[in-house]
Amino acid sequence: MREDPRPGDTVFGEPRLGEPRLADSRVEDPRLDRRRLEVLRAIVQDYVSTQEPIGSKALVERHNLGVSPATIRNDMAALEEEGYIHQPHTSAGRVPTDKGYRLFVDRLSSVKPLSSAERSAIHAFLGGAVDLDDVISRTVRLLAQITRQVAVVQYPSLSRSAVRHVELVAITPSRIMLVLITDTGRVEQRFVETIPVSETTVADLRARLNALIVGHRLSEVPGRVDDFADQFPHEDRPAIDSLVAALLEVIVEQREERVVLGGTANLTRFRQDFPDTIGPVLEALEEQMVLLKLLGETTGPSTLTVRIGHETGYEGLSATSVVTSGYGRDGDTVAQLGVLGPTRMDYPGTMGAVSAVARYVGRILDQA
Repeated sequence: MREDPRPGDTVFGEPRLGEPRLADSRVEDPRLDRRRLEVLRAIVQDYVSTQEPIGSKALVERHNLGVSPATIRNDMAALEEEGYIHQPHTSAGRVPTDKGYRLFVDRLSSVKPLSSAERSAIHAFLGGAVDLDDVISRTVRLLAQITRQVAVVQYPSLSRSAVRHVELVAITPSRIMLVLITDTGRVEQRFVETIPVSETTVADLRARLNALIVGHRLSEVPGRVDDFADQFPHEDRPAIDSLVAALLEVIVEQREERVVLGGTANLTRFRQDFPDTIGPVLEALEEQMVLLKLLGETTGPSTLTVRIGHETGYEGLSATSVVTSGYGRDGDTVAQLGVLGPTRMDYPGTMGAVSAVARYVGRILDQA
């Protein structure tokens, strides 16, 4: 859905005032003047596009840098000395290092916007989802397709969700189905075996429970239902205690630690980007806790984050980069989504796609 990057697509320079940080750390080097930054930008863009080390001659031919080839060679030598590019073998070309990619990302003043056709396609594709599971499934497929990378999407956190409704359905007099529905679209259910209770009692329990906890964060529920059974006749309290225990079990299990992965096959397109083997990357992606840590903390406002190479914190992922963003409703982040691919990544396009999809998913949650 997205075209390959072209020279000139990226706005490169000092970050605009008030824009969110795009990374965990910022490389600031006063020795790097704007011309050298432009040379680095050109090297990154061309290397992402061609997969070949970039020489000074290619930079002169492809970019209007306004200086002589000798000056560009001097700038490249300085960039190499400072660790932003390196020579992978005996050819004259250079490729960016992790430090070079880091500076490139940190100095982006904007990301590549999606086209109107892409925005319409996202809206139509995600807008057709019928429930939260469908939203997550479609989001993973969409991110993998747009970015041609590995997509990772976390389910909304129960601990950051509020109660929308609690349904109680009497299957038999002694078996009740409890359904918890959150404001982020999560639906959890339990079957509870109790002493026999009447349908009238179940209806009364449903009404009182909803009046007590609807609209409150799940983290607040335990305190609000602590003495809930005391409101009912003594003979009904064992059943009430069983239902409350089942409700609390749903909450404390913290099943929000669910991550969906998609597009792993896309990694096979980038075998040349992994110096040894793609195996360690695939092994890391199989670990749920690794994925959760890559996505980052689900706190505060939604922010776009880029981790490059060893910044991921896992040796097996040292040849990859991860672009993530929080998504949520009413400005509150409830989960994270993102993509993983080789460090030779179209950062402006990938960052734009991740940010746009996160916004769309947030809107869907707002409308849920």
